[in-house]
Amino acid sequence: MIYLILYLVAIVLANLTVAQFGPSVTIINAFLFIGLDLTARDQLHEAWRGHKLLPKMVALIAAGSILSWLLNRNAGPIALASFAAFAAAATVDALVYQQLGKYPRWLRINGSNVPSAAVDSLIFPTLAFGGFLWPIVLGQFLAKTLGGFVWSLLFRWLDKRTAASLQV
Repeated sequence: MIYLILYLVAIVLANLTVAQFGPSVTIINAFLFIGLDLTARDQLHEAWRGHKLLPKMVALIAAGSILSWLLNRNAGPIALASFAAFAAAATVDALVYQQLGKYPRWLRINGSNVPSAAVDSLIFPTLAFGGFLWPIVLGQFLAKTLGGFVWSLLFRWLDKRTAASLQV
């Protein structure tokens, strides 16, 4: 449940700050919020695998965009671009994550984050700002990949800490 809440809060904050401040904030958002979303999505993937994963992920992505729009009607174009980018990135992420099934979880998470960050970084700014802004695309890709890695380390540490406390 915590990953679901983190995912939604991160996507809404990312969308609303981009709607407020424009392209200049997207690279910071990519590190802080989208890296979190990419990594939380993989945690949810594990939890929901075999339990209607696809409809749950579509609903989650749509909920983030709808919440963004409800909180700021002017964020509509950003929320729509976010939905399209996250839907495409989630598809790539799920396919790669499944292919990496025999590897340790941290490697599956980061291995699937790289191509999904690339897809998201191409689609979002192009749709949100009406053109291909290569410095933003490249900056977002690097920030999402690094942010996802940092979040995966944090989640791994929290998972180990939780497991250790349950054994006591």
